[in-house]
Amino acid sequence: MDPLLQPFQLRHLTLRNRIMSTAHAPSFEEGGHPRNRYRLYHEEKAKGGIGLTIIGGSTNIAPDSPSVFGQLYAGDDSILPWFRKLTDGVRAHGAGVMCQITHMGRRTAWDNGHWLPVAGPSARRERAHRSFPKAMEAEDIARIIDDFARAARRCQDGGFDGIELLSHSHLLGQFLSPLVNCRDDDYGGTLDNRLRLTLQVIEAVRNAVGPDLILGLRITGDELAEGGLEEGECVEIARKIAATGAVDFLNILAGAPYDDLGLAGWVPPMGMPAAAHLSVAGRIRQVVAIPVFHAGGVADIATARHAIRDGLVDLIGMTRAHMADPYLVAKLSRGEEERIRPCVGLGYCVDRVNQGKAAVCGHNAATGREAAMPHVIAKAAQRRKVVVVGGGPGGLEAARVATERGHDVVLFEATDRLGGQIALAAKGTTRRQIWGVADWLIGEVERIGVVIRMNCYAEAADVLGESPDLVIVATGGWPAPLDIPGGDLVTSSWDVLGGEVRLSGDVLLLDEVGDHAALVAADVLSRARVQVTVVTPDRMVAHELGPTNSAVVLRDLAARGVGFECFLEPVAVAGEGNRRRVTLRHVLTGEISERIVDHVVSEHGTVPADDVYFALKVQAKNLGQLDQTAMVKGMDPFRESNPVGTFLLARIGDAVAGRNIHAAVYDALRICKAF
Repeated sequence: MDPLLQPFQLRHLTLRNRIMSTAHAPSFEEGGHPRNRYRLYHEEKAKGGIGLTIIGGSTNIAPDSPSVFGQLYAGDDSILPWFRKLTDGVRAHGAGVMCQITHMGRRTAWDNGHWLPVAGPSARRERAHRSFPKAMEAEDIARIIDDFARAARRCQDGGFDGIELLSHSHLLGQFLSPLVNCRDDDYGGTLDNRLRLTLQVIEAVRNAVGPDLILGLRITGDELAEGGLEEGECVEIARKIAATGAVDFLNILAGAPYDDLGLAGWVPPMGMPAAAHLSVAGRIRQVVAIPVFHAGGVADIATARHAIRDGLVDLIGMTRAHMADPYLVAKLSRGEEERIRPCVGLGYCVDRVNQGKAAVCGHNAATGREAAMPHVIAKAAQRRKVVVVGGGPGGLEAARVATERGHDVVLFEATDRLGGQIALAAKGTTRRQIWGVADWLIGEVERIGVVIRMNCYAEAADVLGESPDLVIVATGGWPAPLDIPGGDLVTSSWDVLGGEVRLSGDVLLLDEVGDHAALVAADVLSRARVQVTVVTPDRMVAHELGPTNSAVVLRDLAARGVGFECFLEPVAVAGEGNRRRVTLRHVLTGEISERIVDHVVSEHGTVPADDVYFALKVQAKNLGQLDQTAMVKGMDPFRESNPVGTFLLARIGDAVAGRNIHAAVYDALRICKAF
């Protein structure tokens, strides 16, 4: 009798449970269409038991609303065949399917697509997307209303169960918000005037699609910004929209994603409160007589169950949770809640999209790659012996997949704990949830019976003593030394995170990489009341991080007095009594400067710990080589080239080159799924 698993009647549509995937843009589109990659991504969630998936996050309806993060385009009929294939595919697996449509207003770019000026209620720029919009004329308003109606009809013709109009932060929401709308005509000023465009779009869309198609709106329940829409106004907006009788549901969220930190409040990474806006949705549900959904950072079953059980919402969005595990509902239905791969808030998905890349889950490499990578591991035709060296995320995933294939697996771990570098990454406070990645993998390999040998620094003889058919070297890497005069006077960030050193006073933290590692070290040091300055040769701190992660991490560090300096590289370090003299060079001007500090810490990436790989290579059937073309296609990557070899060999993750968790688990999956 789990409330999450109870069916829900949305007009004529019966949804098999209360869990939904809310509209988002994973940047899988091709030519503005939801082709096979896009379709298979949503079909997998339907196979996994989800009740409703809303596709097409921010699907654009007009030429002056160009894509900025891989959205679909429903502004012409070319999308219809792809719509029909997708809706047929999702519905065949028992889920409801809808499409979200929008005009982005100022929340897009003028220097992309057709190079048209972006449109807005007023000429007020949004910091996140940086465009200065044209203040819309009456003719623009009439045109865009018609564009909404035409796009809605295309969604209906494409076979969707319903349509969601996106208001929040996009054009309709920009007209509503006093932060953006400073018009003095019939579309500005009073709440009724600011709501006028929304009501006109609802009327036009309902007239276009008729009375039967389900129609909803995603709207804000509180902008949570000074001068923006407040709770009372948002409740009144919801009442007025519901009173039209033309709308079948409201999807409520909160925040003002007009800059990077605002986006992080809406799509929260680690370091932000989880499910912070459920109560906002609950307030609106109390005053309207139509169903209320919620899209807003609910990643765990307990919170989702609370939202439904206590009547805060009728359907609960678990979008990123389904990127981590599209079989979430199936596992819940089987009583295997503890086996659900958790969304831990890595933010890799949303940040990649906002960097112009396709979304992937930080620790589920199959998501978005369903054509070639399985979420459910099939049994191999023959049972064989697999040895994995290294118990970090790559090694744990390799052991998990190989065991699920039916093989006998032994895992060697040199230390007294599993998890690899994740144990270091979790030492900070802002990103401590990252341990959830290792925690799930450890639980899985223990549950399925992987033989784990702890405190065993495996050498070639140890591996060969297992008579393996396949050896996976997942030994990770070691901190790369700083190769400058006085580099031996520099402390590694690993020593800071591992607790091998306790520093005090002033610390200069040299970050060559621009990823999380140096910032986690800065987090640990600053919480120990050390005065930290992060120095980077890049043009910005945290160069590799996307907008949500960088905003939250840098906010927390700045609040504790951490300083940031760019365009500087270390030249030399020398002793100065008990202190350190650091010589720095400006990478653009060549200017030399010096600092006197108590300690110098470096984050310079890793070098592969590959001794055992090279010791085994000459005895391997494939000499440790993998067919990259086959790997890319999801096929068996092993090609035997050594007639005297006795086993196959592969190395993965940082044992090849310094990368990240996703790269390690992706290596593991695409190698081991084929063996």
